[in-house]
Amino acid sequence: MEQRVVLVVDDDKEIRDAIEIYLKQEGITVLKAKDGLDALETLESKQVHLIILDIMMPRLDGITATFKIREQRNLPILILSAKSEDSDKILGLHVGADDYVTKPFNPMELVARVKSLLRRYVTFGSYEGMKKTIDLRGLALNQEGKEVTVNGEPVRLTPIEYKIVELLMTNAGRVFSIQEIYERVWKEPGYNAENTVAVHVRKIREKIEIDPKNPRYLKVVWGIGYKMEK
Repeated sequence: MEQRVVLVVDDDKEIRDAIEIYLKQEGITVLKAKDGLDALETLESKQVHLIILDIMMPRLDGITATFKIREQRNLPILILSAKSEDSDKILGLHVGADDYVTKPFNPMELVARVKSLLRRYVTFGSYEGMKKTIDLRGLALNQEGKEVTVNGEPVRLTPIEYKIVELLMTNAGRVFSIQEIYERVWKEPGYNAENTVAVHVRKIREKIEIDPKNPRYLKVVWGIGYKMEK
């Protein structure tokens, strides 16, 4: 199997080195960058499967770097934050991060989250018995090519956004609770998942809906969860 490569971006050398030690024990190759600009330069020349990205860094912070990375790439991004406020986590998710870990972090938890994200990214489309294309009044999901289009125009989704869309479209009309969406997509218990799921749903709507405030496809069922309209 191809060696997995993780780019660790943090202005603290001790943190970069510590994360490298734990990931290498799992057979993961580690590249390191000291800030957002250094990370963008590394991505131009190296193959990377996942990024661990600190928020507070000189020259180019993690939020801005995430936004720039998402303009070109869909690889998983895990945000590291020294702050515990929900607003910082939500902002990271809003600009395109897939997950976050708050400093100080448990190394084993960080490794588990990295492996989970890598597993979803690497096995992004290896499902058997699925229909190749699902079309819901112009919103189309090509499961073979892992592509979503609206009226024939490609939509750029992150891996997590794609998994949410795929879950809802392959079960069009069915209402999923926020907890169930989180557990199916993130493969973790869905405790306190409301903000995380809501941010991703909002980003999906911005990409697939003509009027995100009056969605045609991705509907909320108040007090229950979300569904994809048939």
